[in-house]
Amino acid sequence: LLTREGFESEEISDLAGLNQRSPLYAGVLAACMFSLAGVPPLVGFYAKLSVLQALLQAGGGIYVGLAVFAVIMSLIGAFYYLRVIKVMYFDAPTQTAQIDAPLDVRAVLSVNGALVLVLGIVPGGLMALCADAVRALLA
Repeated sequence: LLTREGFESEEISDLAGLNQRSPLYAGVLAACMFSLAGVPPLVGFYAKLSVLQALLQAGGGIYVGLAVFAVIMSLIGAFYYLRVIKVMYFDAPTQTAQIDAPLDVRAVLSVNGALVLVLGIVPGGLMALCADAVRALLA
């Protein structure tokens, strides 16, 4: 979907000015990047919070150390994710041609963006589904 001179986007710089070329792509990609960084109220925040809570509830020095390590790695990852957003929204575009997508692609992207937000606000159903899957695997 995201192409530059006939080649798929392979580098962060290929996304420069994406917001001007396709606000939908930029918005959904930004929502996903914020979610991966663990920004509330997106689903990635709840996922990271759940892992950290489980580590801390397990008790013991090794688990606290793992939780601290996970937070440090999350901060390093957030730098990368925020850099992608900065390039999409604040860098000058290398191309000015608009990116047009078929209706079905726009619909799927919109649903994806909405789910990233909704599952972060109301994660109970997803967590119950995951718990059932884990119980089935361990049975």
